[in-house]
Amino acid sequence: MPVADFEVVLGLEVHAQLLTRTKIFCGCSTAFGAEPNSQVCPICLGMPGVLPALNAQVVEWAVKTGLALGCAVQPVSVFSRKNYFYPDLPKGYQISQFELPICLGGGLTITVDGQEKLIRLTRIHMEEDAGKNLHELAADGGSGVDLNRAGVPLLEIVSEPDLRSADEAVEYLKALRAILLALGVNDGNLEEGSFRCDANVSVMRRGATEYGTRAEIKNMNSFRFLKQAVDFEVRRQVALVEAGEPVVQETRLYDPVRGETRSMRSKEEAHDYRYFPEPDLPPVRVDEALLARVRASLPELPRARAARYQQVLGLPAQDAGVLVGDGALADFFDAALAARGGGAEAARKVANWTIGELSRLMNETGLPPPAWKLTPAGLAEVLALLDAGTVSGAGAKALVEELFRAGGDPGALVKSRGLAQVSDQGAIEAAVDAVLAASPADLERHRSGKKDLTGFFVGQVMKALKGQGNPGVVNALLKKKLGGLPPGEGR
Repeated sequence: MPVADFEVVLGLEVHAQLLTRTKIFCGCSTAFGAEPNSQVCPICLGMPGVLPALNAQVVEWAVKTGLALGCAVQPVSVFSRKNYFYPDLPKGYQISQFELPICLGGGLTITVDGQEKLIRLTRIHMEEDAGKNLHELAADGGSGVDLNRAGVPLLEIVSEPDLRSADEAVEYLKALRAILLALGVNDGNLEEGSFRCDANVSVMRRGATEYGTRAEIKNMNSFRFLKQAVDFEVRRQVALVEAGEPVVQETRLYDPVRGETRSMRSKEEAHDYRYFPEPDLPPVRVDEALLARVRASLPELPRARAARYQQVLGLPAQDAGVLVGDGALADFFDAALAARGGGAEAARKVANWTIGELSRLMNETGLPPPAWKLTPAGLAEVLALLDAGTVSGAGAKALVEELFRAGGDPGALVKSRGLAQVSDQGAIEAAVDAVLAASPADLERHRSGKKDLTGFFVGQVMKALKGQGNPGVVNALLKKKLGGLPPGEGR
């Protein structure tokens, strides 16, 4: 029986590291990339006799996230101890939330193949992160543990099993990431592990009403790997069902080198963790004043922002979606459009450059918009120079790249780098004459109608003018010099 005869059932558990400067229960730094075990203290090391103290910012940002996702924020929530042994868990338990999390319900809407779908949420709860095992430190093959990450604040955002394909899972993860970026509570950095997910995957025959046994794929920090892992796991489970073998409930890891999941350990149930209320932390209370203050601080969320871009500015849905996928990119676009004077026509031009050339440079350098040397006003000035004919399209690209990397004044750079577009008819005519004189055979072929070589001549003239010729003037003069005849009429 092929995979198409089965229905995929997916739920995601997303772990989002909050952008607090200090950890959830102590004052240690959360900065990424420090020397191993240099950002630790007796509290996050789990020393005897220490007491955790809750970071109030974590609670506020949990409330903010819950409100943005339509959750019911609970007036009282409780921390619990989740007991299990692992080398990177210094206390032998993780402080998390279980029976009484801070947020319940909610959901977010995704769009797949032009169709909207609501993915419900089960809960959002606060917890501390564990450390990180390092397996290639010692020459003898030994392992070490870095506890800098132990105690870093996380939100775990758990969805209902409403997803039905790997593509839906990827779209859900992208939509959730965009919301967290817009809220300013998470940096969305998958490579550093500050935004990662576990996927619960099962299959059932189409028409069945009972879900199959699920396997959990742990710690995926790539949209591409998520899709590959889910697709492989679906094929693996379908093959087991077809062979009459049971699907084991277990935790698996995805190996991107081999493109497969492999068993890690049997899947624990809640009772295996022996949850009980954390005795050293009082219940978390969220009053109406906090709710009102946080609700008033909510920004325009990505879906509403994309709708505004389409309805007010006339941007295509795809362009709007790309912009709002990264709040900082959308902020740059807004600021550049304001500097350009607004309007639908300007919006399309600013969007094209932001999504095209600037996104290329961003991906190439890894620099987020706040780190660019090019300012929104700088982009607006480059587009004004382009519209005025001062620079060509090629010149504008060169100008944008230099401003992106080094900054500076666009107008001054045009002069100092010789990027001004050549519009002088005499200079262009001289270049046209030289190109035609150097290509008599090609000229005759064009006029005889055997082959249209207009594009070739345009390219040669632009090359002679170092890419800075005014295209309109170049084309007009070539048309005149070539007799203005369509191919075939010169015979």
